[in-house]
Amino acid sequence: MAMPAHAPRTRPLQSAGLPRFVDPLPVPPVAHSVGKQPDPRRPGHTVPLYRVHMREIETQVHRDLPPTRCWSYGTSVPGPTFEVRSGQPIAVEWSNELPANHFLPIDHTLCGADARLPAVRTVVHVHGARVPPESDGDPERWFASGGSRVVHYPNHQDAATLWYHDHAMGIERLNQYAGLFGAYLVRDQVEDALGLPGGPYELPLFLFDRMFDVDGQLQYPTSGVPESPWVAEMYGDAILVNGKLAPELEVERRTYRFRICNACNARFLYLALSSGTPWLQIGSDQGLLPRPARLATLTLAPGERADVVVDFAALGGQSVLLLSQSFQLLRFRVAPGPALADWQPPARLRDLPRVPRTAAVKTRSLGMDEYQDPTHGMLMLLNGARWHDPVTEKPVLDSVEIWELVNYTGDTHPIHLHLVRFQVLERQRFDIDAFRYEHTMQHVGPPILPEPNELGWKDTVQAHPESITRIIVRFEGYAGRYVWHCHVLEHAANEMMRPFEVVRPPVRSGRGS
Repeated sequence: MAMPAHAPRTRPLQSAGLPRFVDPLPVPPVAHSVGKQPDPRRPGHTVPLYRVHMREIETQVHRDLPPTRCWSYGTSVPGPTFEVRSGQPIAVEWSNELPANHFLPIDHTLCGADARLPAVRTVVHVHGARVPPESDGDPERWFASGGSRVVHYPNHQDAATLWYHDHAMGIERLNQYAGLFGAYLVRDQVEDALGLPGGPYELPLFLFDRMFDVDGQLQYPTSGVPESPWVAEMYGDAILVNGKLAPELEVERRTYRFRICNACNARFLYLALSSGTPWLQIGSDQGLLPRPARLATLTLAPGERADVVVDFAALGGQSVLLLSQSFQLLRFRVAPGPALADWQPPARLRDLPRVPRTAAVKTRSLGMDEYQDPTHGMLMLLNGARWHDPVTEKPVLDSVEIWELVNYTGDTHPIHLHLVRFQVLERQRFDIDAFRYEHTMQHVGPPILPEPNELGWKDTVQAHPESITRIIVRFEGYAGRYVWHCHVLEHAANEMMRPFEVVRPPVRSGRGS
């Protein structure tokens, strides 16, 4: 449930009054390595080194607005796109060259946002990456303006649409809102063999909503209480695509591949094409689906990604709008001329067996609920625990568990687990009144199986209101401390984030020892 938000004191921009489709769609630059770095896990070997500077920049989000102050990785929002190969590790030096003071309203009463800490702190999380804990972007391992850190990414995972973003405790919602995010694409031989559209016909589409004042500057709502300005959700009236408001993309009469990421703080997106052309979704968060899924509407929660193919061959000379409810996000202007039959979807994309329930050694029931809080009116907790409470989820390395995400609230929460990928088993509604007043769990109807576009590997799942969402997870890769949280950034900032620890199996003593 959203708390009332107060508009900034400067005069807000009415973005609906701006002319649409007057700017071309920007394409973020591709990141390039600058040298080599020793591989800490393979003595005598080196890996490509990338260097990315976090800086304050000015960028023009619309032809008729003055330049907007943003924070960026590199020189653009989104930042540069990483393109890496599965099994080929890289290192990245993330350098914080941001100003010492934040230009958005910090709530110092939030966990990890103490006023005695540096105002500007950053740490980078590659969302969906299977990495050792020291490279994961733990929210408390931040570094301040003037600092830097070299991080290693093994890339031992399937081809997938990942993304990177800030994850600093207490101010992640502000740092991402300022512009700190970008694409991280993993490729492999299975994907290569499909002959998918590539080069200029494969584009990332980052969608994110914002608020502006009449001078084109970013605004972030507050509670109206100076000591605790946190709000439960941030919804802007302008949705940007790759950093532009309602841009246009000229396309040929052929198929295009789009890597779509919902980079909003809180807004869910319901994406459709005005022509009625279906989405052909070929991948979700953690890579290719077992088979293509045709969708009229693509629903993405914050943090979720979709790998889709759109066929413009039959739309020569037409204009097609990318829509999300009442928002017109992007116009595709399809060229006239002959159509090109360039790619046909196969019946199967990737062998992806379902993990059997019998593989699970443990089932955890994990609740999410809202609580009254004297400072903010309410806070949101996972399993009734705060961030600094003792770790209660300690799965064993290489074991399989079923997590039942029990949502007692009226909101859908996108739940993200670091390190791992998982499969959605089912959702099942329950009687919230019976739980609240009779303290019993009464299921309403049979379990509901996941949609066809949820049958791939995921790392972020929509936990629907008054429902149990069951996922099956193999905790593989590395032992150590990781994070799971709601990806509505305002929720995560007010304690809807918890650590979990992957532990090594106990050493069995031999006979006679």
